[in-house]
Amino acid sequence: MISFRATTHDDVALLAAWFERDHVKRWWRNERAEDHVDPNEHFLIELKGRPVGMIQTYLVDDHPAWKEVVGEETDLAGVDLLIGEPDLVGIGLGPAVLRQFARAIVFARPETTALVATVEERNSRSWRAFEKAGFRHVADVEEDGLPHRLMRLDRS
Repeated sequence: MISFRATTHDDVALLAAWFERDHVKRWWRNERAEDHVDPNEHFLIELKGRPVGMIQTYLVDDHPAWKEVVGEETDLAGVDLLIGEPDLVGIGLGPAVLRQFARAIVFARPETTALVATVEERNSRSWRAFEKAGFRHVADVEEDGLPHRLMRLDRS
């Protein structure tokens, strides 16, 4: 069973440990655990009560630099996730997390029309997880000087 709970300052050490793991560090460069403790946007992913990763969401309108990357449409939410536990990478957890998070958290806000993410082009495991969760590749964009796929899931 997958569940989500808001991150707290008590989670900083766990987040920091995940950011140092090779399979996370490769894609989440220069992240600080302390920056991921906003309970309105950041959640621990728990699998049967075990913390296994982190997922975050935010309104694109609140991040002008990111809005330039994804477009001027309003009422979009962004999403990013990481599976911190190496034994759970590559087993299909990511798509299940994305589907449940979209339904239970993001689209619980009636004003949100779509969920978007940019995934580094080289991170094929991640963009395939987004596709399996129902996201579609809508554009190629550049973020932080690197090619990314803009993925989108519309409210159904």
